Amino acid sequence: MAGRFTYSRWDGTQQGFELDGDAVLEELTDELLYHGDVNAALRRMMHEGMRDRNGQRLAGLRELLDKLREERQSRLDRFDLGGVYDEIARELDDIVDEERHAVDNATRQAEAAADRTGDQRRAETARSAAEERHVRLDLLPGDLAGKVRELQAYDFESAEASRRFEQLLDRLRQRLANQMFERVSGAMQMSPEDMSRTKDMLGALNEMLERRERGEDPRFEEFMERYGDFFPERPADLDELLAQLARQMAAMQAMLNSMTPEQRAQLRELSDQLLGDMDLRWQLDQLGGHLQRQFPQLGWQQGYDFAGDEPLGMGQALDAMRDLGDLDQLEHLLRNASNPAALAEADMDRVRDLMGDDAARSLERLAELTRTLTEAGLIEQREGRLELTPRGLRAIGSNALRDLFTQLRKDQLGQHEVARIGHGHERTYDTKPYEYGDPFQLDLQRTIRNALGRRGHGDRGVPVRLAPDDFEIERTEHVTRSATVVMLDLSLSMPMRDNFLPAKKVAMALHSLISTQFPRDYLGLVGFSETARVLEARQLPEVSWDFVYGTNMQHGFALARALLDRQSGTRQIIMITDGEPTAHVLASGDVYFNYPPVTETIEATLREVVRCTRAGIRINTFMLDASSALTSFVERLTTINRGRAFFTTPETLGDYVLVDFITHRRQRRRGEAGGGVAKSALARW
Repeated sequence: MAGRFTYSRWDGTQQGFELDGDAVLEELTDELLYHGDVNAALRRMMHEGMRDRNGQRLAGLRELLDKLREERQSRLDRFDLGGVYDEIARELDDIVDEERHAVDNATRQAEAAADRTGDQRRAETARSAAEERHVRLDLLPGDLAGKVRELQAYDFESAEASRRFEQLLDRLRQRLANQMFERVSGAMQMSPEDMSRTKDMLGALNEMLERRERGEDPRFEEFMERYGDFFPERPADLDELLAQLARQMAAMQAMLNSMTPEQRAQLRELSDQLLGDMDLRWQLDQLGGHLQRQFPQLGWQQGYDFAGDEPLGMGQALDAMRDLGDLDQLEHLLRNASNPAALAEADMDRVRDLMGDDAARSLERLAELTRTLTEAGLIEQREGRLELTPRGLRAIGSNALRDLFTQLRKDQLGQHEVARIGHGHERTYDTKPYEYGDPFQLDLQRTIRNALGRRGHGDRGVPVRLAPDDFEIERTEHVTRSATVVMLDLSLSMPMRDNFLPAKKVAMALHSLISTQFPRDYLGLVGFSETARVLEARQLPEVSWDFVYGTNMQHGFALARALLDRQSGTRQIIMITDGEPTAHVLASGDVYFNYPPVTETIEATLREVVRCTRAGIRINTFMLDASSALTSFVERLTTINRGRAFFTTPETLGDYVLVDFITHRRQRRRGEAGGGVAKSALARW
């Protein structure tokens, strides 16, 4: 059953095109052709980003790192870490005020009773006690820890003030415990029994870590059976448990590092005072040492300069420290990612919390780049490196061809159609009545249909008798074979003058055009700089310029001629260069280089041009730098070879080469179609 498709107006909520491998490779094409390395091209896309087929911006790592720094700075500019103590200090002041009020009330009540009974001694005692309490309250230390210490030894007049103070101490113990263990002590009130069991848990945890460091079984399951209630998130293994603890303790350490020395001393004193068990403190120090050794990347020495005016409570401060720590870890990951797959280590939900949906979406897409290309069959892993597959090679050539073709007018392009009908091998999927002299390529279906149509109405039997007029044959296009070698200048001047990418893109486009549209044609590739070398099509995307001096056209012509000697049909060399010959191979096999070029190099190169001419090979030159020296040399070359020369630019190179290749190949076919057989290589460009 045929599939059914429904269409509706886009209202902004429908999902558009997914980011697929072909779209990614299309964005990579120029970078891949320029540097010739899939890994380098992916890294550049990872850093620079791209636009998907929906037109949405996919932020790269540079942009994400900028946003990350903005998020971090916004927190530092907003908050004031001094607020860690403000809420505690305000509540303590309220408790002290309530106690003063209660002392004054008790004094007034004692004086009223003395007036009724005449017992002035009782009133005097009450006034003396009240005065002593007020003095103690007036002399409370200004620092938080000292104030808490003095109030712990104070005999409250107010039962309500005493109750509120004990509740505050319980909450502070709870917060201090949670600072170190995150949710470990979440359900505890830190009673003496709780403190003892917490100490036992820490001791067991340190023993477990010591066993692991010795290479022994840490016995994690046994630990969780005894102390699993401390960890409501139920970590799956020891690594997950330690990661939770390390993250929280690193946040606590960062908060301490960010405080002033006075603030830090107060918090340490308050912690010692409220938790107050030396063995507990020792176990905590042991745990901190273990975690710092196992998680050195958490930045235990990191501190932050808060410059805002919004005070943070202790719980808010720890949350802010966790956010800042996670931003630091994410920055470390982004800065050190060597390939897109490494980005998958990021916690995308956490990225979404810290930086928003757009950043998380971009990071998810970046992390999937390698997998997307691999699953599409465009790249594969070979000996530890990513390389293009044959399908990826064809796609790169197709992309280069499309990029160049889109610059041309439609009426400039042909599909090698020939006005006349010729004899050859390419079917046109059309037929004609047979004429004497035509190749007898019978279209059996149409021939039998003609015979059936000729028979009378009552003649329905078999056999079907054929007559010469029934014969119908397949039409064919006349074909001619072309053999082309592209000589690509790989000398250092090509990238220095921004000529390398356009030239390489043209080579890829010609390869794609010939392999897909003219499969019987031959295309060879020769790269030349100080010396020349034959290139295979699969190597072309990875070819880069040579970090050597020299433009050895002589050696390039010699290799191109050797390739074309084995080919038939029309033979030609397309040379793309931006400089005159400055190097040639001596009889000894050594390479001679000189700039400006010397007479010996020019003559050696032109002798090779003569050999190509005698072999019937035309040389067409595309010059990317119309200097007087290059112009003079190319004029001599074309005089000898009778090929053509084009003075062009990187922007128009593709137009010239592709239009010339297609147009003149079509002209050759038209000129040869009338003879029934492809003429000799005398048909020239």
